[in-house]
Amino acid sequence: MSFVVLSKKKLLTTACFILTIIVTALSLGKTGAYQVFYGGTMRKLPIYSVQTEQKEVAISFDCAWGVDYTDRLLDIMEKEEVRCTFFMVEFWTKKYSDYVKKIDEKGHEIGTHSATHPYMSKLSKDAIIKELTTSSQAISDITGKKVEVFRPPYGDYNDNLIDTATELNLYVIQWDVDSLDWKDLSAKEIQNRVLSRVKNGSIVLFHNNGLHTADALPEIISALKGQGYEFVPIGELIYRDDYRMAVDGSQISNK
Repeated sequence: MSFVVLSKKKLLTTACFILTIIVTALSLGKTGAYQVFYGGTMRKLPIYSVQTEQKEVAISFDCAWGVDYTDRLLDIMEKEEVRCTFFMVEFWTKKYSDYVKKIDEKGHEIGTHSATHPYMSKLSKDAIIKELTTSSQAISDITGKKVEVFRPPYGDYNDNLIDTATELNLYVIQWDVDSLDWKDLSAKEIQNRVLSRVKNGSIVLFHNNGLHTADALPEIISALKGQGYEFVPIGELIYRDDYRMAVDGSQISNK
């Protein structure tokens, strides 16, 4: 009888352990922080969000393909008095320099999204340096401002990328709320995704050329304002020093 009881206890313990692993994996997978675990070792993390008691959220746009809806986005931001962050690929920056100027003049933050939009974890250190320095310089040549934030294309990174970007005084930025606007979701679907996921310190990912992004934004901004949220550029949301990273990619102040 004791053997049966012991077996049941072992079975229960094993089941609980397996369940914990599954829940953890699902939780990490939703944020992208599952990439922390790689081959049984810990990986360095970019910033997915910020742990804060302040009701602040950052809206961001990746700019790589076209400008069809960018004026509408800027008009919405101006009307709602919202400042956000635009991440620009170098070839986009050079092709649409007038939009770079316009975005900067309207008070938005501009970061680099690389030079050629590659999978940067596959690049050597020297290649990463070239991608980041030339793309940042292209932005600075137009705005006269130093670039401080960087978003890896495809959300792809490794320790080499994190270390190299940090050496170049760039904060590596991901997101914890993905609008999936690049999939041409309807405005309502985008709104539901974003509003159901935002929390204090969230970084929301949009694309400047998303088909229904401009249609979705007014309701998103209105709803979040109604919940007491304020909108700030990523550079004003993140901690600049004396912080640590949680396993889910959120930035925690040590102060």
